[in-house]
Amino acid sequence: MEFWKEDFYSRKFAEKKRDDTIIVNMGPQHPATHGVLRVLVELYGEYIVRSECVLGYLHRMQEKMGEVKTFPQFYPNTGRLDYAHALAWNWAYVGAVEKLAGIEVPERAEYIRVITTELNRISSHLLWWGVYLLDLGAFTPVMYAFEDREILLDILQKITGSRLTYTYFRFGGVFQDIDSKFIEQTKTFCKRMRSRLNLYRDFVTENIIFRKRVEGVGVFSKDLITKYGATGPVARGSGIKYDVRKAEPYGVYDKFDFEIPVEESGDCLARYMVRMKEIEQSLNIIEQALEGLPEGDFRNKKAPKILKPPPGEAYFSVESARGKVGIYVVSDGGLNPYRVKLRSPTYSNLSLLNEASEGMLLADYVATLGSLDLVIPEIDK
Repeated sequence: MEFWKEDFYSRKFAEKKRDDTIIVNMGPQHPATHGVLRVLVELYGEYIVRSECVLGYLHRMQEKMGEVKTFPQFYPNTGRLDYAHALAWNWAYVGAVEKLAGIEVPERAEYIRVITTELNRISSHLLWWGVYLLDLGAFTPVMYAFEDREILLDILQKITGSRLTYTYFRFGGVFQDIDSKFIEQTKTFCKRMRSRLNLYRDFVTENIIFRKRVEGVGVFSKDLITKYGATGPVARGSGIKYDVRKAEPYGVYDKFDFEIPVEESGDCLARYMVRMKEIEQSLNIIEQALEGLPEGDFRNKKAPKILKPPPGEAYFSVESARGKVGIYVVSDGGLNPYRVKLRSPTYSNLSLLNEASEGMLLADYVATLGSLDLVIPEIDK
């Protein structure tokens, strides 16, 4: 049976089918779609006439769950939206509720949040680096990436109690304090990672085969980025210097000296270069935070155990490894949020692909899709 007659999305997509083209179904179970993402593609030869991403296979009603749980009970959900950079979502949620309830955060807790979130950002970029090269047909680099990432996961596990879907942040601070062993291990990792970046550069970045696969491929213009509200490395790879940590500073980010890497070419290589440079900038931030880590409480002891914020609304945004994460919370004075709205960066980043893919080679589509660094549960939420 012709597959496009089997469901609503396929039938709708096939309505405009030309006689000289074929429709190819990628996913939802496909290695290049990084999760349960389905892509319908109309091809003329090897060139894409049009494409459409079909979402919803992982939809879990996260926002609705936010309305039926108490404020603290929603902590774990935030760690399961973007499993690769869970601490960014942790921070966006507690930041919105703290703003709503007027809860102060001790300075030491703010420093710990920066250190752990930047470590998590590096682990996310390492995961993307290794898996992206798998997409392009290179198997070995992922072994190097996971070797480094495992060290990070060991460090974070000791203080968060988990290796992936973290629930470490609390209203008014963090779950527990970091100790001298954590600090020592983090410093050692920073030194190691700098030398590894040189290895990554020699091994992959300057590899001619890799360059031919990504240079000039999947070019996004600034207008396209703006049109779809793309953020993160996808926007910065197209010359848009926007990073929430600088544009709307939160926590103690304004106390650190770091740069926002930007590339102008807008292709897959530009997005790759931005992420590699961001690893180095995260190392700079972590080292400064460890150096200036103040003494004091890791959690506001006056933060209420049973939280009932006054009626009102609050919005808080942070910079995740994929772009701008935003959480909007409304309270009616009860134990549960009246409304929770989640802003996912990858939803906007993926949305531009349908327009950008017109006229693209199918092989380049896989390279471009991977360069977006998608986490599908964050989109479907």
